[in-house]
Amino acid sequence: MDEITKEKINLEISKIDTLVSKSSLLLTKCKNTEPDFFDLNAAGSILHSFYNDLESIFKLIHKATDNTPLTSTMWHSELFHSMFKETEKRKAVLSQDLEEPLKEYLGFRHVFRHSYGYELDWERLSPLFSEMSEIWQRIKNCLVEFIN
Repeated sequence: MDEITKEKINLEISKIDTLVSKSSLLLTKCKNTEPDFFDLNAAGSILHSFYNDLESIFKLIHKATDNTPLTSTMWHSELFHSMFKETEKRKAVLSQDLEEPLKEYLGFRHVFRHSYGYELDWERLSPLFSEMSEIWQRIKNCLVEFIN
């Protein structure tokens, strides 16, 4: 992988670090009091940004290594699953134990993009939001290992 792509990935990693760090205030608030409409929408937006930023990294890796077009209507899912598989040109990017938990974030991305904010449910958001930091650290470790 070329240095420019590595730099772009590292920039995206730093953006996710910032997102996760800044979201800790809202997480603390939501642990102490029932989240209201605005808190739910903020948490939903953070989760949506989290997965979109991960997907940006996946697209950078895909373009630099696999270089096959993502043209199907299911390209989000195909890109996601490709990160857990070794190809002729690269090793697997993410460890298999991350596939199930990360699939929940992909699913939430779809829900968030196709629903109204008042439809968000804290019971569904809560585990994703509270586990985001830990999941991110595991993903980040895989990404750093992959690009180095």
